[in-house]
Amino acid sequence: MKKYKKIIVSGLILSAAVALAACGKSSSTATSETSKNDKVTTITVATDADTKPFTFSENDQPTGYDIEVARAVFKELPEYKLKVEVTDFDSVIAGVDSGRYQFAANDIGWREERAEKYYFSAPLSKSNNAVAVKSDVKVKTLGDLAGKSTEVLPSANYTTILSKYNEANPDKQVKLNYVDGSYPTASRLADVDSGKIDFLLYDAISLKTIIKDKGLDDLKVVNIASESTDSHDGFEYFLFTKDAQGKELKTKVDKVLKKLEANGTLKELSEKYFGGDFVPSADAYK
Repeated sequence: MKKYKKIIVSGLILSAAVALAACGKSSSTATSETSKNDKVTTITVATDADTKPFTFSENDQPTGYDIEVARAVFKELPEYKLKVEVTDFDSVIAGVDSGRYQFAANDIGWREERAEKYYFSAPLSKSNNAVAVKSDVKVKTLGDLAGKSTEVLPSANYTTILSKYNEANPDKQVKLNYVDGSYPTASRLADVDSGKIDFLLYDAISLKTIIKDKGLDDLKVVNIASESTDSHDGFEYFLFTKDAQGKELKTKVDKVLKKLEANGTLKELSEKYFGGDFVPSADAYK
């Protein structure tokens, strides 16, 4: 009888041990499944892939300095998954405005009216405003282009610069021909080369890159001294929605940009895509 009781007790102990082991396994499985199902938020960045070397397409894939900086940033932010979407220039900022995209990467300059509607990241690079003209044209300032024609995009920073110049100089205006946002920068440079227009105001890095790529040897790039006292002049940025998510993204992205400047990643990407170090000083990331 005692032996029989011992068998029963042993069986109960063994059953309890198996049950505990099963509970432990179930708990472990649940934890594993929870970690696998941790929410990863998809963040969509908009670009026109037509502002080489800041953003362009290569083998049907978007790349360029701004895009690769964005990818480097989000590698440091595992809670997000970055999606790059190509659209025409006019839809880049409009898409951020509508909430279709969470931020934009497109050699975007700072403007006061934009800052009222969007958040800007820490600066990504610093270049110069410049004009592309025929080799025999002498130009130092916008005033030297009075009476000459160009092509502009409705929402571009360079259009604003020229419009403000015209307002301040009614007797020395330049002729602005508005074109669709899907009209490539390379095509506008080809229009300068053919004589259809006289000049193109744009970013010096982009102008030099496209002229070299397209073999437009009869064109030259001349830096235009800015009359602006704006501390943002010459810098380009990521642009975010001005809401809670945009503020959170800006804060996290700026923190990573500071890290990428300090460890040399931004310099490496600048040298790869720009052919030199155009990264702002460390003070810009404080």
